Amino acid sequence: MNEKSAATVFVLSDSVGGTASNIYYAARAQFPEVAFDLKNFPFIRQEDQLNTILESAKELDAIVLHTFVNPELVDIIEDFCLENDLTCFDVINPLINELTLRSNALPTHKPGAKHKLDEKYFDRIGALEFAVKYDDGKDPKGFLEADIVILGISRTSKTPLSIFLANQNYKVANLPLLPESTLPKEIWQVDSNKIVGLTNDEEMLSNIRRERMISYGMQPDTPYSDKNRIRKEIKYAEELYKKLNCQIINVASKSIEETAAIIVNSLQK
Repeated sequence: MNEKSAATVFVLSDSVGGTASNIYYAARAQFPEVAFDLKNFPFIRQEDQLNTILESAKELDAIVLHTFVNPELVDIIEDFCLENDLTCFDVINPLINELTLRSNALPTHKPGAKHKLDEKYFDRIGALEFAVKYDDGKDPKGFLEADIVILGISRTSKTPLSIFLANQNYKVANLPLLPESTLPKEIWQVDSNKIVGLTNDEEMLSNIRRERMISYGMQPDTPYSDKNRIRKEIKYAEELYKKLNCQIINVASKSIEETAAIIVNSLQK
């Protein structure tokens, strides 16, 4: 089912926006069962360009994260967010200001100066773009190009896990599973060592899905949260994993970091 976003986050930067994005993903990982919408706006250098983006943020009541080093653009953002009651986080300037005071030196105010744009950095950005492009089985050919393919029924943390692994430079594609759906033929062409099947406990899944319905303003008792339905989904997924001969991880008592570590360790072996 489609997930309604709990909040929209705008990441604004006069460079690539990697610093603010990393902070967002670090915070986002604490809410693996909540849907958020991230919008990146890199390389903003002009005032009119910035104003247009801020108007969009206002319409969506977005949270604004930024890493501008141009004082004039910083002032525009801060003033706009204050006037329009938008939540705004200046990710870098408070620390720059403190370092200025303690060092008696002036910052360069050079966009992107904080980044070391080496091959590993660009690989990570590419992996993040890959994870977004091939999230939720949007394009089956991604399964053949991925370093890791994650399968799982609804609310097993496929997307947060994909993004977390992408930040470690792994190209990840994921696919939601439903007993009634047709499995893409590409899945059977993937090396089983690259496939990870996620599962969860029936009781926990039911509670998570009930809370999801409540957050939508809907009745919690639906077929989506029904234990008989969940039992059917779990059985279907686990039987599929056995056919694929892939790694199976029950995420019921595991954090995103723990699950990712298990996957990475398995790949390295």
